[in-house]
Amino acid sequence: MRKTILFVTLLTFIDVHAQSEAIDTLSTRELNEIVVKGEKPQVKGEDGVMVVDLPAIIKDKPVTNILEALGYMPGVTNNNGMIWLTGASNVTIILNGELTNMPLQNLYQLLYTTPVDRLKNVEIMYSAPAKYHVNGTVINVILKTPKPLDGLQGQVRAGYNQAHYGSYGGGLAATYAVKDWTFDLNYGLSRTKSWKREETWSNHLHNGQHTMIEDDMRRISHNWSNTIFASASWKTLKFTYNGQIISDSKSWGLSSGTLGDFTNAYNMLSPVNYHNIALRYTAPFGTTIGGDYTRYSENRSQSLFKGTDYLLGSETSQEINRYHLYIDQQHQFGKWQLNYGAEYQHSEDHSSQYYGLISENPDFDDILNEDVASFYAGTQRSFDWGLSFNASAKGEYYHNKYRHSWNFIPQLGATYYKTLKSIFQLNFDTQRIYPSYWELHGGTSHINDYSTVIGNPALQPYIQYDAQLNYILRQKYVATLYFQYGDKATVQLPYQSPDALNLIYQTINMNYKRVIGLNLHAPFGVGYIWNATATANVFNQREKADNFHDISFDNSKWIFYGELGNTFKFSQSSPVSLSLDVSYISPSLQGIANLSDMWKVDAGVKWRFGKKQSCELDLKADDIFNSWSPTMTIDHAGQDYKMKVKDMTRNLKLTFIWRFNGFKPKNTTIDTYRFGTGK
Repeated sequence: MRKTILFVTLLTFIDVHAQSEAIDTLSTRELNEIVVKGEKPQVKGEDGVMVVDLPAIIKDKPVTNILEALGYMPGVTNNNGMIWLTGASNVTIILNGELTNMPLQNLYQLLYTTPVDRLKNVEIMYSAPAKYHVNGTVINVILKTPKPLDGLQGQVRAGYNQAHYGSYGGGLAATYAVKDWTFDLNYGLSRTKSWKREETWSNHLHNGQHTMIEDDMRRISHNWSNTIFASASWKTLKFTYNGQIISDSKSWGLSSGTLGDFTNAYNMLSPVNYHNIALRYTAPFGTTIGGDYTRYSENRSQSLFKGTDYLLGSETSQEINRYHLYIDQQHQFGKWQLNYGAEYQHSEDHSSQYYGLISENPDFDDILNEDVASFYAGTQRSFDWGLSFNASAKGEYYHNKYRHSWNFIPQLGATYYKTLKSIFQLNFDTQRIYPSYWELHGGTSHINDYSTVIGNPALQPYIQYDAQLNYILRQKYVATLYFQYGDKATVQLPYQSPDALNLIYQTINMNYKRVIGLNLHAPFGVGYIWNATATANVFNQREKADNFHDISFDNSKWIFYGELGNTFKFSQSSPVSLSLDVSYISPSLQGIANLSDMWKVDAGVKWRFGKKQSCELDLKADDIFNSWSPTMTIDHAGQDYKMKVKDMTRNLKLTFIWRFNGFKPKNTTIDTYRFGTGK
């Protein structure tokens, strides 16, 4: 408690208060201009929702797209393109309150191709009301809506990224409105080539003897990616298409070590296709009806060689058809809002795996049907004395050929304040986390002659409980006390088999994963010259499993994450701004494994030029010292394994942007990690 009081006192001391300046000389004939300078609130709170003025936060940052911008929000971390929110187990990103069902990699690719200029603000809902049809935490990206008087607005982007290999791409974003019609288009094309490296030491105990197996693995991949988002709205009727086509996709795993030299070649036999179409209608009497259809397909081959000798080959494919329907109703009774609705989703996953030569691994050709039906009721209310809240309860039924279950999912978000200088928020939610479709089929993928990845048909969905208490001081400083508990949470880690010289990667259910921590977010600075944001997150993480294959573990550790972001300008009207960001995380854990500490330094330059500053050039260097890669160590119950990751996380990005007709762009959304056969 004393530490919290000290933190609040410190934030109050360093706050830069709003100022006003008036010209001293007033004439009886003429009133000179009065200039009022004030600081715009960065964070607001109401109904359990945290509203963030993200455009103001990133104004001078070398940021060109939505994905990069989200990393500058309070509590949000962008870890190599993956978005995490402190205190939340899983995060779903939606657009203007609407869910667009996309595989996670497709979503991130779309966010990366979406410009930031059209951002209005962003909402963080640690416990999203059931009416959004999302369980758990939501980041709601709210965009400005084009008007007929704006005409055709757009932006063209071209960029180059140099890591171990060079990658490049471009994109077009445009909006147009006429009468009751609104149109949006976002297209991105990229050529990506990546490189990763892992060194491993496996001291394998087998038949009473230890065998040291060393391996040096390099992973190389490349592909072309086309991402398309298009929508057309007429009054309250909206049609949306999301799509991604990945072509010329190939990857190689090249390893050398104790057991010899191996080449593992993966080749997409046809382009990876993702297509989603959605239709949504909102009636004037508070009813919303919507639905969407998703189709996903991929087909790839694997060939494993030892030197020049062909060991095995396989062909895997996955085709998913998913249908989703929902209906919502909302009523307003004075200051009370009542909402209720129902939702149904059916998916058909047809997956197969065939081996070209005689193999101990069985082939399979399987169809997995899945049904999820739910209904909910919720309410929302604001009181004059400072309390506002939203609460809902959802009943959900889940069924596939392996299991069926009923789930009860409550949710609460509340905000209390007497003045806007001091705001409290309390959030609580539960959610059911489902495994990926591919893992449930139990397929096998060989990394080399020693390491394999095995699916798990016995994998169970698990229940995640999250709670957060936020304190927002002066609408800019945020302290978050949080608790997370995953009952039967899953983890995938290497396991040295006692029966053979075989290293197994398999996702299993643990007993639980528990995290409790405190996150502090404080912006400060000196006028326009220097603006900074400090983040400190201290938490205790514990992961326990009684049956990790044939052993047990109980791993616990205190972990610290710190970040300091800085932006510098030469003058208030300077078209050039500089950034320097530093991050550090102390030694951490993952299941039975311990991870080393990591640190990184990022720097960037942003330059706006041209007529009305319609052109922009951004140069950004991420992880300058290539130090943001961990070393994983397992030393428990006979398991003795070490992996040192030597990925090329250092990269240099150069992006050019041209905006026409005062463009303010568009973005889209969200999350299903469940597609894909993996590697």
